[in-house]
Amino acid sequence: MRTFRVAAVSMNGFLGEPEKVLGNMAGWCERAAVEKAELVLFPELVVHGHCTPNTWDLADPVPDGPSVRRLVQLARHYRLVLCAGMSEKERDIVYNTQVLVGPDGYIGKQRKLHLSRDEVLYYKGGREINVLDAGPCKVGIVICYDNQFPEVARILALKGADVLLMPHAARIKMWDDSPESETAARRYSHWYFQGHAMRARENFCFAVLADQAGRAGYVDLYPKDSPNQPHHAGAALIFGPDGELLASSQTDKIKEEMVTAALDAMLLAKHRSLPNYTLRTRRPELFGELVKEQVSC
Repeated sequence: MRTFRVAAVSMNGFLGEPEKVLGNMAGWCERAAVEKAELVLFPELVVHGHCTPNTWDLADPVPDGPSVRRLVQLARHYRLVLCAGMSEKERDIVYNTQVLVGPDGYIGKQRKLHLSRDEVLYYKGGREINVLDAGPCKVGIVICYDNQFPEVARILALKGADVLLMPHAARIKMWDDSPESETAARRYSHWYFQGHAMRARENFCFAVLADQAGRAGYVDLYPKDSPNQPHHAGAALIFGPDGELLASSQTDKIKEEMVTAALDAMLLAKHRSLPNYTLRTRRPELFGELVKEQVSC
């Protein structure tokens, strides 16, 4: 890894409006380039929307579909590496996928492994845990609910990840139209996501988090005030390898925003040279229980 600047964009992934979303992403790419970022994280399922009712119709192939082609165009134009969430279709099966593209084209992807709540109605879980070469660093992508399973981040660190990218479309707390309710939801969202600093600290990796922000639309299947509606209080956070908060979005209003921070290669080296570097002191021979089936027939 070398020292570079990263950006996390917390933005709305409007249901079933990929052209609108990709147009909005272009604006964020321009801002990230102005701020000298080299890698930009966008939220989970931002391109096609989170659990959009017609997800199967909207989903397109990776890497040869129109969404990835447009993302590559943005990456090439702004000389950025982009990580963005979308619905991927392969042989008529749809996956919740985060793609990584750069100025030279498609780099790779990570499919969400563990599906939460109503996501099982739309997506199949992935089966691979990938580390991808983003250029200035190696990244591992942990998508939303996958962050609740510490084994995922640990495997990525063991496979060589320097930076954990944490895209979210998390429906943590709903809000009404009152300023008090909005602020309460936003602050709760930040409080919740700050717990993800542990994934950085226990693996001595940088971590970059971006949640969708705003009401993406309404799904007729649920009541308008249902916690299953695609309404996201949003957050953008960047953590150091010791779990220190390096950058944070504001905590009072639900709105789209971007944060940036420099990821210092020397800071990573400093923490990984400590005597208590967890990947050196861990005892994998004791962890057999983790791979035993817990369900009895």
